[in-house]
Amino acid sequence: MAEYHKDMDVVATLNPEEYRVTQESGTERPGTGKYLGNKEPGIYVDIVSGEPLFASSDKYESGCGWPSFTKPLVHEFVNEVRDTTHGMIRTEVRSSHGDSHLGHVFNDGPVDRGGLRYCINSASLRFVHKDEMEGEGYSKYLDQVEDIE
Repeated sequence: MAEYHKDMDVVATLNPEEYRVTQESGTERPGTGKYLGNKEPGIYVDIVSGEPLFASSDKYESGCGWPSFTKPLVHEFVNEVRDTTHGMIRTEVRSSHGDSHLGHVFNDGPVDRGGLRYCINSASLRFVHKDEMEGEGYSKYLDQVEDIE
């Protein structure tokens, strides 16, 4: 299994928005994320650690303004943390090894797919297209990525 960790050299290359979201638990403005409309097959990995987080086959259009997924690709790579900021009680999701803030999980997702909505900031993700997954060391997840019509 690949070794994932918070890479400070990568953190140093993040643009201000990526840094604010991943390192300072920020949130990108709704409707602005680069992956919101992405319909290509592949996986989304932590921009800092590279750990695989979500598959394109679990992405759906929720209308919330951020990329939404029904479940993590590898549950062990997504930590859920109680978040009481902004006068709300929410469940924050962070990457396990990179400790990057990813977004939040809510229980208003598609019922037929488990009922969860992982509402994730594009700024915390890097997309690896299905065609590049093997070359980047993610071939074990190819069976979880379907071609999207």
